[in-house]
Amino acid sequence: MENDNPVIYGLEFQTRALSAQTAETDVVRFLIGTQSLNFSNNQIHLVELNEETGNLKTQVFQHPLGEIWSLQASPTEPDVFITCYNHLSEEGTCQMKGAIWKFPEIKEYTNDILQLDKLADIDTTLYGTDLKTIAYHPMDCKKIVSVVDNNIVLWDLANKGPQVATSNTLAGKGQPRFTNGKWNPHNGANQFVTLNENNIRGWDFRSPSNAAWFILSAHSQIIRDLDFNANRQYFLSTCGDDGYMKFWDIRSPTEPVLSRMEHSHWVWNIRINRFHDQLVLTSSSDSRVILYSIASISSEPFGHMVSTEDEFGSQSDESCGKRKLEDGLVGRYEEHEDSVYAVEWSSADPWTFASLSYDGRLVLNKVPRKYKYQILL
Repeated sequence: MENDNPVIYGLEFQTRALSAQTAETDVVRFLIGTQSLNFSNNQIHLVELNEETGNLKTQVFQHPLGEIWSLQASPTEPDVFITCYNHLSEEGTCQMKGAIWKFPEIKEYTNDILQLDKLADIDTTLYGTDLKTIAYHPMDCKKIVSVVDNNIVLWDLANKGPQVATSNTLAGKGQPRFTNGKWNPHNGANQFVTLNENNIRGWDFRSPSNAAWFILSAHSQIIRDLDFNANRQYFLSTCGDDGYMKFWDIRSPTEPVLSRMEHSHWVWNIRINRFHDQLVLTSSSDSRVILYSIASISSEPFGHMVSTEDEFGSQSDESCGKRKLEDGLVGRYEEHEDSVYAVEWSSADPWTFASLSYDGRLVLNKVPRKYKYQILL
């Protein structure tokens, strides 16, 4: 991919679930889950990119239990992942369920459709029917949280089967329901942050009775996703149906630190680069993926603080020789023809990212080289 051209992979079925293989730090790999209306035909696709040639290797696995709505790889075990899926019961009713899976040992990629090993079911039916996601603790693969109806449930996987450790409930009029949730990776990752409608709440599992903090009416419409800056502990980003992406300092929740609207429709996903946190991705149902430079609130607003000298060999007095990176668009990516429900950075290469649209198209792109060099130099 030296020429920065996109690499495209097409699937037979509709899709909206994407995850980087988080525990794999040497090879660029992504996991995709399908949404076939014939529930028994659903699949997991493991996609690997050869960074030198730009070629893809893929392996397909059966996921016969139902259509996959969310998918997350284990943070520490490369061959383990979780799916949330819509299952058709023998009575003919649909129900959201969760399960933990393991890939078989893969010696080489083949055209065969292989079987997955199911390690455990995550039975959330006691807490509701509308299961939104199951999220791994960012450092401990034996802890997960399920987000279902108005409950967040912490599970312990250390014993023989998943055991409920604690749970929190969102109380309120009109039966409020969570729409999404994610672990706060800072301070030992004891907090889990939830979205419901246009509100954000942070829950501390050490004192689970009430939300530790909240940002109410953060967007004018439903918030679809959030992400934390891995290098600045109080900063998080959100996106939603109002078309905005916003950045927040949870110590000052009344106003966002920064807001931008570049999409023309709902924004489904937002991801901050873990290594170079001025790079931010969003994906939308306007069929676009947008890459931004948000340097003004990054951990390295001046890149790597490289001094520049004027033509006489002396440093500029105005900025002490440091060249500040600007906020703005890095690229608009329009290889998709349908709603782009997911976007993810690679865990192995900080410059590679993948986007997935509902029509079953996966697109792999790289940060343009001129922006890469601007950050590094």
